[in-house]
Amino acid sequence: MKERKKQASMMDLYLRWPIWLSALFLPLALIGSFFSRAAALLILIAGLIHLLIALRLYFTRRSGLISALLNFSLSTGEEQLRRIWEMPFPYAIVNDRGTVLWKNSAFSEIARKEKNLSGNLLSMFPNITEEMLLREDAMLEIHSSFQGRKYCIDFRRAALISGESAEQPSFYDGESEVVSVYLRDETDELRLAKELSDERIVCGLIYIDNYEEVLDQIEEVRRSLLTALVDRKINRYISSVNGLIKKIEKDKYFFVMKREYLQRMLDDRFSILDEVRQVSIGNELSVTLSIGVGYGAAEYAQNYEYARVSIDMALGRGGDQAIAKSQDSLSYFGGKSKSTERVTRVKARVKAQAFEELLENKDRLLIMGHANGDMDCLGASVGVFRMAAELGKRASIVQNRVTPPILPLKARFLNNEDYPDDMFISGEDAKEMVDGNTVLVVVDCDRPSILDEPDLLELCKTIVVFDHHRQSSETIQGAVLSYCEPYASSASEMIAEMMQYIGDGIKVRPIEADCLYGGIVIDTQEFTSQTGVRTFEAAAYLRRCGADITRIRKNFREDLKDYQAKAEAISGAEIYRDAYAISSLKAQGLESPTVVCAQAANELLNIRGIKASVVMTSWNGKVYVSARSIDEMNVQVLMEKLGGGGHRTVAGAQFKAGKIPEIIAQVKKAIDQMIEEGEVS
Repeated sequence: MKERKKQASMMDLYLRWPIWLSALFLPLALIGSFFSRAAALLILIAGLIHLLIALRLYFTRRSGLISALLNFSLSTGEEQLRRIWEMPFPYAIVNDRGTVLWKNSAFSEIARKEKNLSGNLLSMFPNITEEMLLREDAMLEIHSSFQGRKYCIDFRRAALISGESAEQPSFYDGESEVVSVYLRDETDELRLAKELSDERIVCGLIYIDNYEEVLDQIEEVRRSLLTALVDRKINRYISSVNGLIKKIEKDKYFFVMKREYLQRMLDDRFSILDEVRQVSIGNELSVTLSIGVGYGAAEYAQNYEYARVSIDMALGRGGDQAIAKSQDSLSYFGGKSKSTERVTRVKARVKAQAFEELLENKDRLLIMGHANGDMDCLGASVGVFRMAAELGKRASIVQNRVTPPILPLKARFLNNEDYPDDMFISGEDAKEMVDGNTVLVVVDCDRPSILDEPDLLELCKTIVVFDHHRQSSETIQGAVLSYCEPYASSASEMIAEMMQYIGDGIKVRPIEADCLYGGIVIDTQEFTSQTGVRTFEAAAYLRRCGADITRIRKNFREDLKDYQAKAEAISGAEIYRDAYAISSLKAQGLESPTVVCAQAANELLNIRGIKASVVMTSWNGKVYVSARSIDEMNVQVLMEKLGGGGHRTVAGAQFKAGKIPEIIAQVKKAIDQMIEEGEVS
């Protein structure tokens, strides 16, 4: 209202200014009288004539001029409204409840396709809610579909002018605010984008994990038949998705296909893994594959690099699985069978020699395991310390916190004349020792987030990794030497093998042999889990070096409170789906509840019918989860679904926030998901 009055007064002022201009003739006439009376008289006459004309125009033409201006304004508004009505883009005005107050012809044409439409935007697009229309945002974009077409819907909130003399729009129903709705048909755009994505190339690598081992088990005349059967299944599987496959080595394949067919592989969870595993012509050992797939990159070379990283990770996790990697995602499939143990120790010898050559030009070693180190972590660290000492290098083991189970063994190294005072140091002291000739050796761990002192990874230029866990998406990057074998029972077993190839072989001291032997005993649950021929060979080597079983057993005896807490956790276990034991442990009064938690999980496996056990405890602001199995369930996959990881039969996870009942619910959900996806035997 005020705006319109202001506009009217400005128009009236514009019409009056010629009248006020007539007053200027008086001073002109006064000035002219000093020069000529005749000139002054003419100026007065001209001023009078101008005044009469201005008055006549003001009083006789004013209403006509205003009427002409109004007609022009109205015709302009009608033209704008007609243009909006005829524009090819659907446009409508709705109220806060979604009722369509006004729509142009393009919007009417779309709405006319639905006979049962009630004139409400919410009935056209069910994913639009009243809360969206009530938002104060100046702009909101929603994607929806209607009658088989896909639309991008833009909302703009607008205010209507209201007043006593304001002329309301024809659709006005008393609302002070309305929402402008713009529709953009993006069906063809999305279709073309999908077609472009589907046409992109996917690269893949397929490796036969145990080619030599399987062929050694069957007669020579049947070997060609076995390889032919495996070749046929692999070629038929890739051909079924219109892919092109090429055998690059006797046990390696490379394939390419279109992106649109990858989803079919993901949906059937790479069924070729199960098909090849079923091939049998007298071989006791099943043939297993590892598959690495790379996709999503604009360049072919980058997709191949993704595939190479995927296959390396699949092999590092034990094989018999497929991994699909893009820039933003990493998916795991398979991993049902046990890792195949290599009887030959060639790789251990090669890694030992490479480690020896690496240390030739280095002065100091820092040896570090995971936080809250266990017996295997201590044993592997002591083994690397002995290798460094034999090569004449200074070495220190980085430990920020010592758990009670390893205290008795560690105490034997302290104040011992045979070992330096800096054999065990803290993480802060280790940071001060780092220089250009320092080698960081990480044992029993390949995840930066759970290392005892993660900052050392950034400070040390030379990094070596010795680990036996199946790799996850989080791995230590930039290691100059990496020896990760998931088939090994423990890191102590791997180090014991390598020690036999350093120089002419290392004579391990009894105290060191006890640590290594204890690491193997703990991780194999006294040689009952994840053991192979090489496990017993490593144990025999350590026994020859002076490992004493009785002495080690005394170190493993438990505190009464720990034993009682473990018994309480076992007695309170819930048996989920008649096969999965889930329990929690009270950490009050325990020196190392995480260790007791793991022990309780081991004990629950002794119950008949239990496929896997999960025990958790809340300690120091975190919830620690330990998972164990024998052979029917891959608990590493289970823990990975919760953000953890580990080994096929031994795994765990940590939660920085959350309560135990909530985490138990997540464990049950993950178990259900694995059962639905067929990942449980």
